[in-house]
Amino acid sequence: MEALSTLLYFLVTIGILVSFHEFGHYSAARLCGVKVLRFAVGFGKPLLTIKSKSQTEWVIAAIPLGGYVKLLDGRDTEQAISDEDRAHAFDTQPLWQRSFIVAAGPLANFLLAILLLALIYISGVQQLPAQIKAPAQQTLAAQLDMEAGDEILAMKLEGTSEFVPIVSWNDLRWRLLDAITAEKSFSLELESETGEKHIVQVRAESLPRLTPDTDPFARLGILPMPGKNAQGESTWFELQLDPIDALIYAGERVWLITKVSTRMMVGLITGSTSLKQLSGPISIADMAGKSAQFGWQSFLSFLALLSISIGLLNLVPLPMLDGGQLLYDAWELVSGKRLSIELQGIFQKFGFILIIALTIFAVFNDLQRFFLS
Repeated sequence: MEALSTLLYFLVTIGILVSFHEFGHYSAARLCGVKVLRFAVGFGKPLLTIKSKSQTEWVIAAIPLGGYVKLLDGRDTEQAISDEDRAHAFDTQPLWQRSFIVAAGPLANFLLAILLLALIYISGVQQLPAQIKAPAQQTLAAQLDMEAGDEILAMKLEGTSEFVPIVSWNDLRWRLLDAITAEKSFSLELESETGEKHIVQVRAESLPRLTPDTDPFARLGILPMPGKNAQGESTWFELQLDPIDALIYAGERVWLITKVSTRMMVGLITGSTSLKQLSGPISIADMAGKSAQFGWQSFLSFLALLSISIGLLNLVPLPMLDGGQLLYDAWELVSGKRLSIELQGIFQKFGFILIIALTIFAVFNDLQRFFLS
């Protein structure tokens, strides 16, 4: 029964994220006057097809592991385009409009993440204060004389002029990851349980490196109190914001997560991030099921994080991805010429092979995590 539930939440997750991504392409195309022939969720044999007044086919297909939007395009030899429709073909649009249509998919994923997080903040979510437990000996926090019960009030990253207030432990966690992945020094404003305030400085060279087998916060010695004070009273509090503040805070959070995620993705290329951190469909399904068990807010938070990842992944400049098409557009902008269909076809095959290889590697990582560890 648990496996069935996990599969269901996995399909719901993929369905929501793919649909929103493709709806970004669809909306941008319609806005630019490009005719959309098909909006499909899934691949393979169509299970349900509905044709709208605009002559767009809305399709749910048999294999629910992706989706696509098919546009009227004169480069497609299988499409017979009338003179009347020629002006509504994708390939006849100005470069900026074609790039906008391509980029709209990833942008939709970032927008979805903002909306999901904002909904959580509007409804009110339980948070832990940024109050640390006693640092383990030899950790950086112990060396800086940080003590149990110290609350981190604000943080200032190297290169910035002001301290940023820390709202909660979750807020602090992402800001610490921002500093670690950027390899930047930072300062923390602390308040002890007696009310005394002081500032500690953490140098970039003392920051731990992210690895799949270690907790960077444990290595720093900065871990949250268990949720109760010395008197046994709960320290959890509700973070609830009005709609405008929730959207602003969600936007800032998505930007912060995007920066951290981007550096980690770049690290896969430079070697600073371990390839063992690549996750495949098995891990995604497991996280979808587990997050749903903790309630709708946990599931929406997971959806937001995954939506950011999908948006970033699609911006990677590889053929078969939106980023690959944007790279073609950049070439056209610089050279004044479009890449030939034949050359694009060669790149597409290369990109397909690379993506399949990465997918297989990610699945192998999943198998190691769940069955071989």
